[in-house]
Amino acid sequence: MFLLSPSPSPTPSIMPSVTPSPSPSSTPSPIIDFHEASQSLVEACNKGEGLLCTVLNAMLPPRAAYPEWIPLVAGVADVILIILLILVAAMVIRKIAHRLITRITLRAGEGVLPDRLRRAATPEDATSAILSERRRQRGDTLGSVLRSIASVVILGTAFLTIATKIGIPIAPLLTSVGVLGVAVGFGAQELVKDFIAGMFMLVEDQYGVGDVIDTGVAIGTVEAVTLRITRLRDIDGKVWYVRNGTITRVGNESQGWSRAVVDVPVAYDTDVIRVQDLLKEIATQLWEDENFHDTVIVEEPQVFGMEQISDSAVIFRVSVKTVPGERANAARELRRRIKRAFDEQGLVFAA
Repeated sequence: MFLLSPSPSPTPSIMPSVTPSPSPSSTPSPIIDFHEASQSLVEACNKGEGLLCTVLNAMLPPRAAYPEWIPLVAGVADVILIILLILVAAMVIRKIAHRLITRITLRAGEGVLPDRLRRAATPEDATSAILSERRRQRGDTLGSVLRSIASVVILGTAFLTIATKIGIPIAPLLTSVGVLGVAVGFGAQELVKDFIAGMFMLVEDQYGVGDVIDTGVAIGTVEAVTLRITRLRDIDGKVWYVRNGTITRVGNESQGWSRAVVDVPVAYDTDVIRVQDLLKEIATQLWEDENFHDTVIVEEPQVFGMEQISDSAVIFRVSVKTVPGERANAARELRRRIKRAFDEQGLVFAA
């Protein structure tokens, strides 16, 4: 016989009550918590940190004897004083750096001068004046760039120091600036390349305003030089703007000295000794002419003699070393004198 006992009633399950969590506040936190900043100033002042707070703690009775706003005001005054000192120090350092940069760039602007131009005696010498102007332009450009860089570095450091002092977090700012710098660097690679090439070009005095240069892409007279581009005008009057970063080689026809080479073809049956003696006499007369001696021509012209011989002509070569930019004038004057002397002597040129 089975005894039927009542089955135990199921134990009711206890469900935990779920309390909805408060939603986070969507109000952004301020960059500076002024309440926290004021408390920090008061605590720092009570510890005697800062010039005014040190004087305050030494002169006034214990903290309980005066209200809390007094150390707060002293702390704020200390911060303002430190900010002013940082600004004054930054301006003084900036001024010193600018003076040093100016002196250095003026010395660097002297460049490499040829001996002929180093001993230019008279201030009326046009070549010396042009060279002085080139040195001045180069020194001014370099000084301007370096002074700007120094100002950015010094004032930027002062700004970051002040931001740290007043409680602005600079880590996010530096991260943002770094990311922005990387982006700008990738986007301005060609511009940076042009500026670096322009800096070295100015420091090394590769060319200047008034020089006749060959950049590979254009040949002409330099009209303007900046850190980014060089402006040329070719023989046809066309203006070329050449980026400094694209110039891989430069041929300068106006730096140091130039050489005018004049070839004189005469008939094959002409007396070569007579022609060579006549050319030497013409070259000597040109060298002794006060309008050309040491102002256009820097060395006595050389007659190399017979340069080429063919079945119809004998070619004599005359070489004249000139100051920069006077090569064409010296060559024209030499040809004019040779033509007149040949007419007087009854000599003819070979076809």
